Amino acid sequence: MKGYAGKLLFIDLTTKTTEVRDLPPDVARDFIGGPSLGAKILYNEMPAHTDPFSAQSVLGFVSGPSNAMGAQLGGRYTVVCKSPVTGGWNDANSGGTFGPRMKKAGYDAVFVKGICDKPSYIFIDSGKVEIRDASHFWGKTTVDAENAIIEEIGDKNIGIALIAPAGERLSIMAAVMNDAHRCCARGGPGAVMGSKKLKALVVRGSIAIEPADKEALAALNKEIIAWRKNLDVPFFKAFAEYGTTATYEGSVFGGDTSVKNWGGSAADITEAQVMPLHGPEMDKRYRRKRYTCHTCPVGCSAIYEVEDEKWPVKETGRPEYETLGVFGASMLNSDPAAVIKCHTLCNEYGFDTVSVGGTIAWLMECYNNGLFTIDELDGIDLKWGNADAIVEITERICRNEGIGKILNGGSRAASKHFNRGFEYLILASGIELPMHDPRFNPGMGRKYQYDPTPGRHVKGGYPIPFGNEPPEIKYDMSKSAKIDFDGVVDVELTNSGGFCKFGEEMFLPFDARAKYLSLISGFDYNEEEVRRFGVRSFTIRHAFNLREGFRRKDFNVSKRSIGIPPQTEGPNAGRTIDTEFMADNLFKNLGYNVEDAVPTKETLIKLGGMEDVIKDLYPE
Repeated sequence: MKGYAGKLLFIDLTTKTTEVRDLPPDVARDFIGGPSLGAKILYNEMPAHTDPFSAQSVLGFVSGPSNAMGAQLGGRYTVVCKSPVTGGWNDANSGGTFGPRMKKAGYDAVFVKGICDKPSYIFIDSGKVEIRDASHFWGKTTVDAENAIIEEIGDKNIGIALIAPAGERLSIMAAVMNDAHRCCARGGPGAVMGSKKLKALVVRGSIAIEPADKEALAALNKEIIAWRKNLDVPFFKAFAEYGTTATYEGSVFGGDTSVKNWGGSAADITEAQVMPLHGPEMDKRYRRKRYTCHTCPVGCSAIYEVEDEKWPVKETGRPEYETLGVFGASMLNSDPAAVIKCHTLCNEYGFDTVSVGGTIAWLMECYNNGLFTIDELDGIDLKWGNADAIVEITERICRNEGIGKILNGGSRAASKHFNRGFEYLILASGIELPMHDPRFNPGMGRKYQYDPTPGRHVKGGYPIPFGNEPPEIKYDMSKSAKIDFDGVVDVELTNSGGFCKFGEEMFLPFDARAKYLSLISGFDYNEEEVRRFGVRSFTIRHAFNLREGFRRKDFNVSKRSIGIPPQTEGPNAGRTIDTEFMADNLFKNLGYNVEDAVPTKETLIKLGGMEDVIKDLYPE
């Protein structure tokens, strides 16, 4: 089979046994890779209602066929599991170099179950698998652990996906880290990895994998390079230079970014509070060099360093827009050094910045409304915009000290523990929301609530830039069905192929991903097949949730985030988003029963590859 390693690795950490299986061509064709292939395998391998932290729970690391094939912006891999946050399906992806290196080590995916008898790591070396003692790495933060593993292996050219202390202590905000500051962050995959006492998956190899049409693939690359040279879009140029931080100022003042834990608006924040966190301003002060993921010609990331300021930081990744939003505008914080410090702490301890920041913003609103005393917060005066307090509470969470022990469970667990603050929770099925406001882009509300992986801004539906359309266009729900459905199909292909979403939105021609996948694999991903794949991919992820007992009524999003009640000032004043109307349209287009969001048997048969789902949903 072309374009794939053609092998799946299954490891049982309890018995220390491994099994290598061939990746069937029909499964590769129908599920491609990433979250789609991961969902297909976990659906078959993991019993329904499995506790995420049990031995039967399966954790998967899945590449995409674009990985290691020279496809531009084709360097992302996915970690899949059952989420300890939502209790349902979870996938989170990351860039850097790990995915391509895992594929070149001989496997398209690695699936792990069982629990080690002591801290361990897996080392895959050109197909050979070892389970090694990691007791001496346990407790180390991300960079220290990476460096120690590199020293032990004796080779810098390895891929390392690991957990830091957050995952070791099973915080449901724990991420899987790679390349020092890249991460599969959301939904608690690091906690699942920690429950297995698995410190790291380490990969090395140079196994040659040939695409189906090498010459045509090279020609396509040249064609895309020429196309990109002719792009003359100022925003694209700004994005290439500053990454997602280029959007911060416009997003805050335009109404896309949370202000004061989603309770405020652009009317509550000043230019003096916003501009220090805007990408171009931060780059002037802190940027040291550019950072580029595997086969990415854009290089939208950067390495920062903070020297002569209150919170000095050695080399660290530039915070992305989400981190700026949640540690900035959402807390009325204007100190860039504080944001960089919190960002670095989260990376080093292995935390999802969105959930940590969302938890702090929730606590901040509670405190400012008199629900907590300063003594209950370990003496931390968590007033809006207090940078010292924000850094201090982040340190408490990362080091699991004082109130930080309670906050390690996220905002929902903290509200339950204290039995207060429920009215200020901003969640989708239990997970804190990203920094794109549905009141600004209505499609985000449907996406947060009803994607099989809830609360994610990088899932399919309305594209993020759609929020910049005029009100008469973006709030016109008569056209929502097609926009939402087409967006679902588009992003399922992007994520499963292993492509960067910014390629889909800006830096690749629209049809490039399907062309790449066809040339790499030899399968024909024509327009009809791409459409069918998009529905199949969404459906296999959704089917995991259905088997857990979830139905449409069980997926929810905080009312404040969709304008219930509507804001009275700012860019989104008067807007209430009808996520149910949008969901009705989407489920109809997907071929689902609208009332409970269950795909019809006819739909499943037409999609193909869904035999196990049919048996569960429609037993004879």
